[in-house]
Amino acid sequence: MKVATCLQHVPFEGPGVFRQALEVRGYALRTILVPSEGLPQDFGDFLLIMGGPMSVNDSAPWIAEELQFVKAAMENRISIIGICFGSQLLAKALGGSVQPGPAFEIGMVEVTVTDEGKRDPVFRHLPSMFQVFQWHGEGISLPPETQSLVASAEFPVQAFRAQERCYGLLFHPEMDEPGMQALCRECPEDVKRGGLSSEAIHAQAIPHWPRSHQFSDRLIDHLV
Repeated sequence: MKVATCLQHVPFEGPGVFRQALEVRGYALRTILVPSEGLPQDFGDFLLIMGGPMSVNDSAPWIAEELQFVKAAMENRISIIGICFGSQLLAKALGGSVQPGPAFEIGMVEVTVTDEGKRDPVFRHLPSMFQVFQWHGEGISLPPETQSLVASAEFPVQAFRAQERCYGLLFHPEMDEPGMQALCRECPEDVKRGGLSSEAIHAQAIPHWPRSHQFSDRLIDHLV
C-alpha cells in the first residue's frame, strides 16, 4: 500500500477531506506533528504540508529542518500539496519569500483564477471567480519558475504550481466543519482580529463546502 505523509504543525489543523480522498485511492495516511515529533525518515509516496499559526520566518529549528525536508522531497519528485503555512513553507523552499500581508483574511474570500490557472489541469475546471476558506495574515512572493494560479484583491498569490506535481494553496480547500470549529475554538484572537464571530464564519462557509471538497478530490486525483 502506498503511504501519504501529512506534516502537521498544530494538532487542530489536520488533513480534513484530503484523508478520505487519499484513502479511497489506496493510500494509507500517516500524520506527524512536526514540532514535537520531528520529521519522518522518508517522504512516503505523497506529501501533505498543513497549516499552523506560526510563520516560516520564525527561528524555531524545526522550521529550518522542515524546509530542507521539503526541498529534498521536491528533488525526489514527490507529489506535494502545501496548505496555508504549508504553502508558505513550500514557497520559501523554492526561493520565494513570505511577508505580512495588507490584511488578515479569515472566512470566505473571493478569488480569481489567473490566465495560467485557466490552463492548469486542476484549476481550469473552476469558475473564473469563486470563494475559498481563508485563515492567514502573511502572503507569498512567487518563487522563480512557478506559476500563479489564483489571486485575491489583497494577496496576488493565492495558489501556485511548481514543476508538475507540486501545488501551494494559501487557502483551505480541505477544511470541513470539525476543522473549522477547531480553528475558531483554538484561535479566538484570530476570530476577533478578523472582525467576525464564529457563528458568522460558520454561516458563510457551509454553503461552499461541496464545491471546495469536490476541488480537493480533483486535486488529489490529479496528483496521484
